[in-house]
Amino acid sequence: MKKLLSTKYSTSSFSAAMLILRLGLGILMLHHGYGKLTHFGSMQGKFMNFMGLGPKISLALVVFAEFFCSIFLILGLFTRLSTIPLIITMCVALFKAHHADFFGEGQVAALYLTGYLVLLFVGPGRASIDGMAGK
Repeated sequence: MKKLLSTKYSTSSFSAAMLILRLGLGILMLHHGYGKLTHFGSMQGKFMNFMGLGPKISLALVVFAEFFCSIFLILGLFTRLSTIPLIITMCVALFKAHHADFFGEGQVAALYLTGYLVLLFVGPGRASIDGMAGK
């Protein structure tokens, strides 16, 4: 019970927590990106035209973020750099597509955004390619 109430943590438990966060966010977002990647042709006409880029380029950027950056996140490769496109994508989803509805339809985007911000600030942990390369 004393350990459960403690605010201290070890380096290995921190790295395990970051691994779980990276894998959870990466695998769940990979599913979203894969769906957009496989249905790219049918979705490009209906997709949001963000900042005048056109629906096709906007969808391609979202697929890059949700699919390819999620793979980097799962591997722990270029983790902080990979979170930037994901953060931008979740901000657009939350504020533009869901009109900042944090507690309604935008709740999932807000949760992803929170996790990606944590990974941007804290890093991937030791159990990652970034962590192993840093030794």
